[in-house]
Amino acid sequence: MSEAIHRLIEQYGLIAVFLGCVAEGESAVILGGFFAHQQIFVLWQAFLVAFLGAFAGDTFFFTLGRSFADHRYVRRLRRRPGFRRAYRLLNTHPNIFVLTNRYVYGMRLVGGIAAGLSTVSVPRFVILNAISSAVWAALFGTIGYVFGLGAEHMVGQAFARHERLLIALAIGIAVAVLAWLLAHHFARKERVKDAIEDQAES
Repeated sequence: MSEAIHRLIEQYGLIAVFLGCVAEGESAVILGGFFAHQQIFVLWQAFLVAFLGAFAGDTFFFTLGRSFADHRYVRRLRRRPGFRRAYRLLNTHPNIFVLTNRYVYGMRLVGGIAAGLSTVSVPRFVILNAISSAVWAALFGTIGYVFGLGAEHMVGQAFARHERLLIALAIGIAVAVLAWLLAHHFARKERVKDAIEDQAES
């Protein structure tokens, strides 16, 4: 069973990292760095795939906001918690917002839509998004790689490589669940803030 999982990670792991980074996937990048330390991926490949996934994801949401502003899906996203605050920040500090938006869990999607609806030009967004994606991929990929070093010290060499991978998968799932719970908590707070702002404006 564990050997089968090991082969699946070798064959499809980079694709999974890419897809995870298209979404809000810090845990995907961290696992990519960990697998690179386990010599399943080459480190630069893990970084590159994470960069491409992050860049593609944010560019996709920017394009949705820029070209399909009236689509019902985009209108629904504009009602999500935090959108109004993201749009205000974009208008006051556009460069800083595009560079840092991906680091706020739960805000990447609405941030990309808000950027597309703002006055930020396409070349400006592409350049800033590329810089942000590269730094983000390198940062979290390195965290995963360093975590691999620490894991070896903790579990020692007694574990076979595929057993360490199972440990990593368990930790990755735990991180993803924790991130979802945190995002759900902050989303509730954003909804409360938006409701208070709506009452104040009316």
